[in-house]
Amino acid sequence: MPNNSDSQVKPSFDYLRNEHEDEINLGELFGILLEGKWLILVIALCVLVLGVAKVLIDLPVYQADGLLQIKENSKPMPGLESLTGFLDNDTPVMAEIELLKSRMILGKVIENLHLNIDAYPSYFPLVGRVIARYLANQNENALASPLFDLSHYAWGGEVIQVDTFTVPAYLEDEIFILQTGEAGTFKLLHDDQLILDGEVGKPASGTLKGHEQHVSIFIPILKSRPGTHFIVKRVSQNQALKNLRESITIAEKGKGTGILSLTVESFSPQAAVQILNEIANIYLQQNVEEKSAESQKTLAFLEQQLPAIKEQLDTATNALNEFRTRKGSVDLDIETSNMLGSTVTLKTETTLLQQKRDELRQRFTESHPQIIAIDKQITRLQGQMNAFDRQIGSLPETQQIILRLSRDVQVNTELYTTMLNSMQTLRVAKAGTIGNVRIVDYAVLPTEPIKPKKIMIMAIALILGLVLGIITVFVRRMLHQGIEDPDLIEKLLNTPVYATVPHSRDQQENSKRLNTKHPSSYPQPAILALTHKEDLAIESLRSLRTTLHFAFLEAKNNIIMITGPSPAIGKSFISVNLAAVMAEAGKKILLIDGDMRKGSAHQMIGTSRENGLSELIMGAIEMEAAILKTVHPNLDFIPAGAVPPNPSELLLHERFDLLLKNISQHYDLVIIDSPPVLAVTDAAIIGRLASATLMVVKAGQHPARELEQSAKRLLQAGVNLKGIVFNDLPESSSRAGYGNYVYQYAYKSGK
Repeated sequence: MPNNSDSQVKPSFDYLRNEHEDEINLGELFGILLEGKWLILVIALCVLVLGVAKVLIDLPVYQADGLLQIKENSKPMPGLESLTGFLDNDTPVMAEIELLKSRMILGKVIENLHLNIDAYPSYFPLVGRVIARYLANQNENALASPLFDLSHYAWGGEVIQVDTFTVPAYLEDEIFILQTGEAGTFKLLHDDQLILDGEVGKPASGTLKGHEQHVSIFIPILKSRPGTHFIVKRVSQNQALKNLRESITIAEKGKGTGILSLTVESFSPQAAVQILNEIANIYLQQNVEEKSAESQKTLAFLEQQLPAIKEQLDTATNALNEFRTRKGSVDLDIETSNMLGSTVTLKTETTLLQQKRDELRQRFTESHPQIIAIDKQITRLQGQMNAFDRQIGSLPETQQIILRLSRDVQVNTELYTTMLNSMQTLRVAKAGTIGNVRIVDYAVLPTEPIKPKKIMIMAIALILGLVLGIITVFVRRMLHQGIEDPDLIEKLLNTPVYATVPHSRDQQENSKRLNTKHPSSYPQPAILALTHKEDLAIESLRSLRTTLHFAFLEAKNNIIMITGPSPAIGKSFISVNLAAVMAEAGKKILLIDGDMRKGSAHQMIGTSRENGLSELIMGAIEMEAAILKTVHPNLDFIPAGAVPPNPSELLLHERFDLLLKNISQHYDLVIIDSPPVLAVTDAAIIGRLASATLMVVKAGQHPARELEQSAKRLLQAGVNLKGIVFNDLPESSSRAGYGNYVYQYAYKSGK
């Protein structure tokens, strides 16, 4: 054959690929999924197992909830209307939420409940908690026995409570190991260094080696076997606050309702209830204290001003009495008396406003609206007083003096009396202060955990596993780039596809049976054409038999070589079963296993590979000793023989050529199962001696480049590549539109 195969073997495969890549074939997509169903199921099952493991390993999380009501300030008590400005303290709901999350509230919760001390048993890694929970439920209040002789781990029923644990600042958030001993004793270690020895119910302290800082601990409750390890850690304040804030959720139920919903999540239902109720109680207490603090500040201010007013009143009274003693009784006319009453009123109001301004300045700046309003009132009253002062200046001197002295006495008396009344009122207000926060619902003990959500996690794991499996199947398909359409192979190699052999489940069972046989025993024959004659794969080979009948009309000899691009593509299966199909038609067939390196045809025939082709070429045995009879009378077999050191050189020897010429005269057809084309050169050597060569291609196994190189190597060696056998077509072959190949080749002969 001429060696101008490049133009024949090198068609525009890119054109073929572009022609199909824009088409979306739903049948092909479904076929890909059907082909990879086992991989999808395995991946889905693995992910589902991981989901179940997560459900079992994750600690249950419990949630406690409660309700708080933020009320608007009610009307002041009778008699306290004048103090409304002092007692009003409306706070937005969002501000109350931030107060609930503040260090002022949560810090007290951490301190009261010892949330800055973390103490728990040391469990076996990963699955220790799960085992301990199970054994604890089985043994109720008893301690579980250690498994695998690992007595330093906790296996269920262990309990520890640490009320006090102080360490230096640099050891906060560090792990300490507490090892229990006999009769309630224990040892505290850090980095394998003994810190202290202690006893349950008694405070214990120790000193770090090389340091002066002390470590102290108090454990009121400890239940465990001797030798059990516990993890003890002093949590830093910042970390404790962070952990607590992450576990609580605060939100207003409905807009403008003033009802706050508090939820706390914890691994312990009792701890969740304690934390939430402690937050509510501390916040309520803080709210009441903040309200009473306003009254206390005002009361303290009045108590500070009262002595000065009392002193001014005494001074003014003494001055008036002294003047009257010296000048005698002086009667004021009606006009002067009215002027005195007006000036007393103005002076009293001005002084009260000035005191209120001084009190407000302790809380606000000069630019605050309340202070600005008071300043305007003081200015107006001072203007009126100046007008009265001008009128007083027109009176006789004696009346002016007695008027001013009387005014001072009355003003100070009014101020003193008003302040005494205000102080008494504030004391009453402070004693009856209630906050604007009400605890509507305290937390109750939760019975069911909210996490993990077992059904949801397993459902998500199953769905995720299926999605990952589908993605894996498609990615594998994209990376593999194997051709699965016989029509593309014909266009790519300019070589006809003689047969399309579908996947056979019966042959799959035969292969499993052969692989499980002991190497020292010869397996029973596993020729599909003889055991399952109605299999679709065998029908396809009968179609190939018909095609080869017409192809051999002008052949130079009766030798056929069957090869393939690479190993494990079903080449020996095609060779053995094609020979059996030919023998069933009444022809005398000789099957030769030409793969002297890794030949496996003898396994399907049911014999050993010794005394075969390699010994025959080397002249070690006679031809009659090499030819073996099979279960079918028309089918003979020559195994590969012992593995020689130089298979290619043996095939190049002239004895091999003479052997084929002599032996072919005694048979209607000689079929040679040769090694892969791209693996070794044996196929090129054998193919030159055959009149026809069939190349077996496995569906989806070979990229275009591999097929091109295989055909090119055969044609360059002068091998007559007659046709292609498309093997192991998946059961979902209709997905690519070429399922009719099975019927086209299997039944076109009318069988």
